[in-house]
Amino acid sequence: MAQVLPAPPLVAAVATVTAAPRRFLPVLPVLALVATLALPVPGDAGGGGGGTVADAVSGLVVLCCALRLVRGRRRPLTRTAAVVLAMPVVGVALATAGAASAGAGAAGLVRYLQIFVLVPAAVVLLVRDRRDARLIAWSLVTLALWQGAIGVHQYVTGTGASYQGEEIRAVGTFGPTDIMGMAAVVSFGLVCALGLALGSGPARHRAVAAACALALLLPLAVSFSRGAWIATAVTCGAQLALAGLRRAVQVFAVAAAAAVVLVGGLGVGTAMLQERMSSITQVAQAPDQSVTDRYTMWAAAVDMWRERPLTGVGLKGFPDHRDGHASLALSSGSDTDGAGAGFHRQPLLSPHNMYLLVLSEQGLLGLLALAGSWLALLVRGLRRLVRARRSPDGPDCALVACGMLLWQLVDFAYADIGGPSTVLTALVLGLAAWWALAPEGAGER
Repeated sequence: MAQVLPAPPLVAAVATVTAAPRRFLPVLPVLALVATLALPVPGDAGGGGGGTVADAVSGLVVLCCALRLVRGRRRPLTRTAAVVLAMPVVGVALATAGAASAGAGAAGLVRYLQIFVLVPAAVVLLVRDRRDARLIAWSLVTLALWQGAIGVHQYVTGTGASYQGEEIRAVGTFGPTDIMGMAAVVSFGLVCALGLALGSGPARHRAVAAACALALLLPLAVSFSRGAWIATAVTCGAQLALAGLRRAVQVFAVAAAAAVVLVGGLGVGTAMLQERMSSITQVAQAPDQSVTDRYTMWAAAVDMWRERPLTGVGLKGFPDHRDGHASLALSSGSDTDGAGAGFHRQPLLSPHNMYLLVLSEQGLLGLLALAGSWLALLVRGLRRLVRARRSPDGPDCALVACGMLLWQLVDFAYADIGGPSTVLTALVLGLAAWWALAPEGAGER
């Protein structure tokens, strides 16, 4: 019998490279969704009034997932996963029936199903193991570095969005009408980088991830987004605590040193930035107009819920009922300017709090269904994270998935869905659901 000789190293390397695209083919639609968020956003899409390229690609993600299921004749989801992911449908369906108009109800139904049901379920089915999850995490870090670099350039050159009369607010490619877009992208990238750095992968990979996390602190700072700062601080603190006390102390020391360099050496600690930071603890004593508007809209949302406690005022109903429940302290809108766009008066059409938006439009039933789904993902994800700490594969994917979900849940206290960056929420929920709901033993490579 002829002896089988091993392939030459060059042939083996070429075979590995050519096989890589096929290996990651199922997750490529998810990576394409991330890539679309690096593109400039048209001026008329920033306010969330119409569909974006990212919305279209999210539809392709769902379509690719459906085609893959049909071709492979696979069972779509486990019973537990189907129940948890389908819970938001209950409240959304009831609120659609109570909408003021059929058109508004249909638009709201499609949006909620896209962000909270269909795209997350597609991500669960397209992500097969830890390698896919790590690839998505690194793609989010890359996107954050890209958007962050643009944001820092806007801050340094004075070409960003207007903030206190100066065009210095970093918004990346999202424009002044979606000022939370770049902050969310950079925050997710930072959370992913920290989770990868706290894992048990190769030392070189962990060092690169740690360097990326430190680099993203600067664009996050110059985004002037208090909600993103709070959510990131809470999430990173939780990641460090879950990774172990020793690592928490080490990372805290490095972060403190980086803060000293940024503030003292690079001059990031401008008076405006310091004032913005100090305003976090002064919102109840001397709130600015944006905080006053937010408190007023929160009170209006609660008043709407009291009027219809079980089912709310219907999907897309907050703008129509706002003036009847808001006090005179509410301004007519917020001013947006800079970052390549002209002056625009943006109306305040949501309470900027996802929980109160759902409570006012979908009632207690809708909030329990939606928040119950998120809580189930968080609890199951944390339980698997504890077990992953003792696994030879390490807790990096768990820290990334649970960290991004925790960031989103904290940020929902200061923001709601809307704008081109909203598809990231669907991706975050999908990745968290993959980690929390995958069958035991799945995704352990």
